[in-house]
This record gives sequence, C-alpha cells and structure tokens, in this order.
Amino acid sequence: MISRRTFFKLLAGSAVGLLSLAGYAGGVEPLLRLNTTHYTLTPRAWRRGQKLRIVALADFHACEPWMPASRIAEICDYANTLGGDIILLLGDYMSGMKVVTGTVPPKDWAASLSRLKAPLGVHAVCGNHDWWQDAEAQLQRLPETVAHRALRDVGIEVYSNRAARIGPEDAPFWIAGLEDQWAYLTGRHRMTGLDNLPQTMAQITDDAPVILLAHEPDIFPSVPDRVALTLSGHTHGGQVNLFGWTPVVPSRYGSRYVYGLKEEGGRHLVVSGGLGCSIAPIRFGSPPEIVVIDLA
Repeated sequence: MISRRTFFKLLAGSAVGLLSLAGYAGGVEPLLRLNTTHYTLTPRAWRRGQKLRIVALADFHACEPWMPASRIAEICDYANTLGGDIILLLGDYMSGMKVVTGTVPPKDWAASLSRLKAPLGVHAVCGNHDWWQDAEAQLQRLPETVAHRALRDVGIEVYSNRAARIGPEDAPFWIAGLEDQWAYLTGRHRMTGLDNLPQTMAQITDDAPVILLAHEPDIFPSVPDRVALTLSGHTHGGQVNLFGWTPVVPSRYGSRYVYGLKEEGGRHLVVSGGLGCSIAPIRFGSPPEIVVIDLA
C-alpha cells in the first residue's frame, strides 16, 4: 500500500508537472516558438516546370498581449526573408478570445501586415472571426467586414468569391479566393456561409493553373480537379495536439483536415497550423507556423 507521505510526494510532483505543462502551453509555445514548414509539390493540375514559391500565413488573431501589432510586424519581417514569389493570407486577423488585456484595432494590425512584400504581391481572404467580431456586419448582414476594408486600405488584394489571373505571360496562374464558409452566426453553433465556389470558378477563363484560398478546409471535397492547390487555415492544427490526438477541431470532418498536406484523388490541400490562438491562449504540440510551398 502506498504511504501517505509517498502519496503527497506524487501529488506534489503531478501538480508541478501540470503547472509546467500549463506554463509551456500558455507562455512558451504560443508566444516564443515560430516554425517554418516547407512543402515541395508537383500537383497534377500545375504546369510542369512552372516554378512558384508561396509563403502562406494564417490565423493571426490580433490581440493584447498574445498577438500585438508589434509581434505581427516581426512575423511579417521574417516572412519577407523566405524568398516568396507571392504571399498569401488565409484569414482570421481578428481575435475571438476573451482572455485578453486589450484589442488591436484593425488599422494597426493591417499596418503591420502592410510590411509584407513579394514580387507577385500579397493576396488575402477573410475568416470566420473577421466576420464574427464585426457586430455591424452580423446585425445588418453586410457583404463585407471591417477586416476586408482594413486590408484593402493598406494595398492588400482581398478576395471574396473572386478570381484573378496573375504572373508573367509565359507562366500565368489564377488566385481564386472564397468568402468565408461560416460568415454569419444564425444561432447557437449554427452558421451560414457566403462562399460560392461555382461562381468563383466561373471567372477563370483559360487553362492556366489555379490556387484556391479558403479559410476553412471543409470545402476541399467539393473542389474540382481543375484546382492545382487549395490553401486553408482555421483549425490551428487542433491548437492542442496530444501525440496525434486533437480533441477539439472546428470542422465537420473532425481531424480529417486538421493539419498539413492532404492529397485526395490527385488534388492537394495544405492546412496551415496558423499563428495565433482562438478561444483560449493555449497551444500544445501545435506551434505557430509560417508555411512555404514550392510548386514545380
């Protein structure tokens, strides 16, 4: 039988361990770590020999003290050193966390994002928290949010069910960006999306390859073979990843698209682990990351 003294030693040790884990999950991983994750892909729908380096950033969730404008600026300065031909932003610039000491006004986080530079520009979609944190857009069912306007005001291209042909004439491609799939809150745990994939794809007028930006990865089963690569964020890699077990994933597919490179039927999806936190300022086993993708 375990002695009382041994029991309390074990209890104390467990308490110290739990406090250490909590300190890491709340103070080290979300604030002090930043991974750069590289993928090299040759999608079936991408032209052979057509090289493109993508730098993708997702889910900043700007707020004090976890993701202030100064930290966003530092992340952007680092992203500029990664040699991207194009920089893609995958939504959720606004924070939905309650455990904060202050908000970051859209003009301030947008000013930090304006530091991003790439030869083929910076292109963005918005995410569910950009919609949910805009009370006026929710109440009046507006077609865009303050986040859309803040991005445009600093010269960042924002896509809302829109496609644009970019790149040199000898190697063009399309950026297609969906509006958010969870935009309007319509009841407890019920959302209505503003995404329109058929309308977006209908704007593509030639056979140049297509890169699709969609904040939530749930659209992927509906993405046509015509799309070379789909890029998403939203899930934060589960935000808490316990040796492969992700207990909370905001997706109707559970952990199917929680993180990383997915290939289905020759189609490719990359889901970024994102940079900030949602709901609670905790990350464990899912550090903040910038994604670099080389297409060739």
